[in-house]
Amino acid sequence: MAGEVKKSKGWFWRVLVTVIGALVIAAAVLTILGDFRSKAPKVRSRHGPVVQKYADALGIAMQFFDVQKSGKLVNNRISWRGDSGLTDGSEEGLDLSKGMYDAGDSMKFSFPMAFTATMLSWAILEYGDQMNAVKQLRPAQDSLKWITDYLVNAHPSPDVLYIQVGDPDLDHGCWQRPESMTLQRPLTQVNTSFPGTEVAAETAAAMASASLVFKKINSSYSSLLLMHAQQLFAFADTYRGSYSDTVTGGQRFYNSSGYGDELLWAASWLYLASADRSYLRYVTVGQGQEFGNWRRPSWISWDDKSPGVQVLLSRLDFFGVSEVPIAENLALQMYRETAEMMMCSLLPDSPTATSSRTESGLIWVTEWNSLLHPVGSAFLAVIYSDYMLTAGTKALYCSGRSYSPGELRDFATSQVDYVLGENPTKLSYLVGFGENYPQYVHHRGSSIPVDATTGCKDGFKWLNSSAPNPNLAVGALVGGPFQNETYSDSRNNSMQGEPSTYNSGLIVGVLSGLVTSSPVAKSFL
Repeated sequence: MAGEVKKSKGWFWRVLVTVIGALVIAAAVLTILGDFRSKAPKVRSRHGPVVQKYADALGIAMQFFDVQKSGKLVNNRISWRGDSGLTDGSEEGLDLSKGMYDAGDSMKFSFPMAFTATMLSWAILEYGDQMNAVKQLRPAQDSLKWITDYLVNAHPSPDVLYIQVGDPDLDHGCWQRPESMTLQRPLTQVNTSFPGTEVAAETAAAMASASLVFKKINSSYSSLLLMHAQQLFAFADTYRGSYSDTVTGGQRFYNSSGYGDELLWAASWLYLASADRSYLRYVTVGQGQEFGNWRRPSWISWDDKSPGVQVLLSRLDFFGVSEVPIAENLALQMYRETAEMMMCSLLPDSPTATSSRTESGLIWVTEWNSLLHPVGSAFLAVIYSDYMLTAGTKALYCSGRSYSPGELRDFATSQVDYVLGENPTKLSYLVGFGENYPQYVHHRGSSIPVDATTGCKDGFKWLNSSAPNPNLAVGALVGGPFQNETYSDSRNNSMQGEPSTYNSGLIVGVLSGLVTSSPVAKSFL
């Protein structure tokens, strides 16, 4: 009997321990699941509060891509725009109807258009979550695809790329809405006999970066873009030659200063998109010494991608690449060192601060389209600041003085605030933002009433009209002020008053970085 009681008690305690253990395990599982559920949404919402001013500006700036679209429009948000360029490319059996007009005319230049796509891709990759927080991610993706659809069709075979639609002399000799175009639209191509390394490489960069954007939302399209990017890079590198030398008129419109930066730019994006180490070797021990511009910082633009390469490859040094040979790692450090020299030059109280500024602090490099460089520099500064924050790097050292990531962000903010109206003229250079912005933008479609019937030449009466533009070129970032910080709001003043699609790619990028704050992804894959 006593033995039976002991057995009964032993059985009871074993059951009790088992039940308690099961409850503990169940509680742990529920805790883990609950923790996972509570944390999962926060992965996409680890950003700080939204800065409404920048959210509003971003929503406005994004619309200029719609203003510039060619082709059969889908979900058109611009009431005064309609279908245009529907037969572009037909003479060669191609559909080049999509894409975007480069500025205030009706030309399609692939060199700056591809740069627009690359910068827009970069903005989405770094700040897609922040765009999504203010409902601008989908419009950004749609605008990007409108360009890359065109670029895919412009590349009908591995060693042929169509780089221009329209004759700039004929186009600039007319003042008419793109919907009313009656001129011939000849095509220009680069190929093995007439190479164009910079435009082919920039298009490869656009395709590779965009392939990362679409990787998780349209995998087949992403693979198609990556294939085109790889083919175009091989073509650009194998048949080297500047399109400014081989293409008629190349020196007059978007003249290139060299193709080494585009080769590195394309190879950098191809490495990030494919993880193929041959591209990493190319930008480091292969061509880095020749084309990397190490310790010679410059200004980002549609022509000069070196600053972009230096910042982009800095992310590899910040976040690490496994099993990198010493020589390649040293080259990556040189890119980062050059990027840091650039950042030091941008900080206004740095010992190495650039003197290329207006009295109010705007970066100012050239009088034609002067906002290109400050907005581009601000975009790179906010990216580099976020690399530092994400990597836990607390200071940037400039000739013995240290600066925080926040001070780089402050610089970017100062440039954007200037653009949005905090300047001596109290003028917003972003059309549609604020109460005071340019009314006489140098833009054909914006300046001609929708119901006007005009031909090629008689449309010039609208260029010379004293009335403000009847159609709002919403989101247009105009050229900008002179160095003395004056601006002449005249439709004939194309130097200051003509907007461009590539300026929009940059302002969208920096606004996306400033609209709120969050860590950046350590990998795009």
